[in-house]
Amino acid sequence: MAFLWSKKKQESEGAETVTDTPEKPKTSLLGKMAQGLMRTRSSLGQKLGNLLAYYDKIDDEFFEELEAVLISADMGVVATEKIINTVRERCKNEKISDTARIHELLRGCISDIMRAEAPDEVYPLLILVVGVNGVGKTTAIGKMAYRYSLMGKKVLLAAGDTFRAAAAEQLEVWAERSGAQVVRHGEGADSAAVIFDALSAARARGVDVCICDTAGRLQNKKNLMDELAKVGRIIDRNWEGEKQTYIVLDATTGQNAISQVKMFNEATKLDGIVLTKLDGTAKGGVAVAIKEEFDLNVRYVGVGEGKEDLLVFDPEDYSANII
Repeated sequence: MAFLWSKKKQESEGAETVTDTPEKPKTSLLGKMAQGLMRTRSSLGQKLGNLLAYYDKIDDEFFEELEAVLISADMGVVATEKIINTVRERCKNEKISDTARIHELLRGCISDIMRAEAPDEVYPLLILVVGVNGVGKTTAIGKMAYRYSLMGKKVLLAAGDTFRAAAAEQLEVWAERSGAQVVRHGEGADSAAVIFDALSAARARGVDVCICDTAGRLQNKKNLMDELAKVGRIIDRNWEGEKQTYIVLDATTGQNAISQVKMFNEATKLDGIVLTKLDGTAKGGVAVAIKEEFDLNVRYVGVGEGKEDLLVFDPEDYSANII
């Protein structure tokens, strides 16, 4: 009997916005992760529940259907095959035949795939943030600035996205919220020139963390990649501190996020992922696909609109709440 499921229709996401939201009761990090992954867990959990209701023992047919369920959650073919093979091997070695153990086994596999040591941050630190328009890039930068400000760090933001209307204004709003400084030029200015001035200002002002926004337009891929390469050369020549490059991905885009990683990795070496809008999608499994295919770690996840709703990624919390 074929296992059936229905895919939820993705809601289209508009441009980035900066909104003031009322104060909400404090929620633990684990609680926020659970809330953020609620839709993914609900979707995946329902499919797993239906599967386990039909099969009471683990066999080849069960694994075929389980594979289809994981792929439907956008975990990707490569990661899904690894998970299936690992679970199959454990079941064989430990003589597990009861499907009731599947949740435990899946969580362990996903946690192992997503596990990574957090980088030792050395200051001064430059974070170059890339990504296509509409993924929540400017908002993610603002929330990162807020996190570093809470740590007592002096933060400067570089408004390098000079092609999207109001991008610099949005960055200034977030800077005001976090007490960060901003370096910006006029709309349509050379992005590399903005970054150059920001690096000069960061050195002169003794900044701990300099976070650089970049353009994300895709109308002309070559121009975008050339611009990022130019920004990279400016940074290499004028920054002597630690540097990290993060790509911001919209979790609601599912498998399209993988093509974005490929594209930006061609222009600049990526060091990590900021996964936004995780609270608005049933496709949160795409993080597993990206980690397995690119060995690229998720650093932060966005689970809400508030300035505190950018969480440091925890693989145990993630795996516990996605299944």
